[in-house]
Amino acid sequence: MNENLPDGMLEALIVRALEEDRADEDVTTQAIFSANDKAQGFFLAKQDGVLSGLDIAGKVFQTVDPAIQFEQLVANGTLIRQGDKLATVSGSASGILTAERTALNFLLRMSGIATLTNIYLEKISDTRTKILDTRKTVPGLRYLDKLAVLHGGGENHRFSLFDMFLIKDNHIEAAGSIAEAINRCVRYRNEKYPNHKIEVEADTLEQVKVAAELPVDIIMLDNMELSEMRKAIRYIHGHCKTEASGGVNLETVRPIALTGVDYISVGALTHSPSALDISLEIELT
Repeated sequence: MNENLPDGMLEALIVRALEEDRADEDVTTQAIFSANDKAQGFFLAKQDGVLSGLDIAGKVFQTVDPAIQFEQLVANGTLIRQGDKLATVSGSASGILTAERTALNFLLRMSGIATLTNIYLEKISDTRTKILDTRKTVPGLRYLDKLAVLHGGGENHRFSLFDMFLIKDNHIEAAGSIAEAINRCVRYRNEKYPNHKIEVEADTLEQVKVAAELPVDIIMLDNMELSEMRKAIRYIHGHCKTEASGGVNLETVRPIALTGVDYISVGALTHSPSALDISLEIELT
């Protein structure tokens, strides 16, 4: 995934968010401000973190009123400090106030994800292990959630069910064995999607030993004890990449990385980030 959203996706997300807020019926703003009232303001960091989504916040203002001027002062992915001025906005007072909450909703969530991703990476900065996100995202916001992970320095796992084969415990149960599940995916890949990677979840050393003898690209070590994970990585011995999943938090991520695993997937990056504290300070002109 890159930073360029598919054509029309961002515009549709912004319009939907504004419709949810009934932005064209902001009764408070309409009661207090006239069409001629002008304002200017700036986005202020009230907490240290990693910035993400500031350009998207700017697009919200310009969707509400194309005449609003928005200047981004800091790039996405930048480590920001409390007190930093991040962007300026000027134009119609009613337009700015109507767009304010929607713009901040995108900005605060994305910056929260980027910041949390960066915190995880700091914990393992002296290892070769990479941090991955998951599909545990807000429905409809997956592209933005995963974009924020990139801004935080992490990497994206598959974006959708189509992107790669990922054989999990329910697939293994349905197929009858881990070997049969892998072989079915190999045959299907060879027939239809020869460039797709195959990843398989293993929660025991016995499953790892079976998977390591078959043509898989990644073995996911699911909810394994550290001692078992080390044994699995030694057994795999470079046959394919390894990914640790399950039970990952800020306390456990470093011990997991020190096993030598290639990737650690962290659902918390997108299913439970805290919003970064950023405000919009506005004054009439």
